Amino acid sequence: MTRVYPVQVIAVASGKGGVGKSVVAVNLALALAGLGRRVMLLDGDLAMGNIDLLLGLGAERTLADVLAGACELGEVVLSGPGGIRVVPAASGMRSMVRLSAQQQAGLIHAFGRLAEPLDVLVVDTASGVDDSTVGFVRAAREVLVVLCDEPASIADAYALIGLLNRDYGVSRFRVLANMVAGPQEGCELFAKLLRLTEQFLAATLQYVGAVPWDDNLRRAVQRQSAVCEAFPRAKSALAFRAIAEKVDGWPLPANPRGHVEFFVERLIRAAQAKSA
Repeated sequence: MTRVYPVQVIAVASGKGGVGKSVVAVNLALALAGLGRRVMLLDGDLAMGNIDLLLGLGAERTLADVLAGACELGEVVLSGPGGIRVVPAASGMRSMVRLSAQQQAGLIHAFGRLAEPLDVLVVDTASGVDDSTVGFVRAAREVLVVLCDEPASIADAYALIGLLNRDYGVSRFRVLANMVAGPQEGCELFAKLLRLTEQFLAATLQYVGAVPWDDNLRRAVQRQSAVCEAFPRAKSALAFRAIAEKVDGWPLPANPRGHVEFFVERLIRAAQAKSA
């Protein structure tokens, strides 16, 4: 009998766009793979996905084709840098935001047939608080909130955490400060968010670390590459590796059914609970 090991499922989220959430998801996945982990990166922005473009992969088929019955999920999964596996989402298809019951069942079935050994599933959610983001966050074990040092970013991160905490019972959040001047600015940014949540919410925030502003990171994005691959000695690449070492130490779910299809089953149950 094949033993099924738990999978660490991490939802990367942000209260607003423009904070580098998808870039964080890509580089975190690559840095975890560099530690020897078997990593899958799922583009959770089902209607406006861009993970494949960030990595220069140019997906010919996406989850939309799987749901349409045009192909199997295994035909959609792409081989990314560092051995990561990438599941691309559709781009420009608003119909993907709200899936029918039949499509939901099809998604469960598709992931249930995906026989890929896996240690970590990183989900890049859509920015904000739409239904798909809430569903992915509720289905994941870990929630990583990305923010930068802008008033709107802090306010929107607080709004996201508040909604997930009050309305959906999510009580623990990991926080990553992105595009900061240095470690001190990252700590100060986290402290600002922490003061708000401690005053008004019953949520626990844990600081993961900071990624510094880095021209090499911008150049890597322009090259459609991860900075960890294009400029492995860059300040941001070193920061991502340090953060990945922390993430690698997070506790795994005790339930051995923590494989990919179980994650998707939880995702669908979260969607059904919202529509009930």
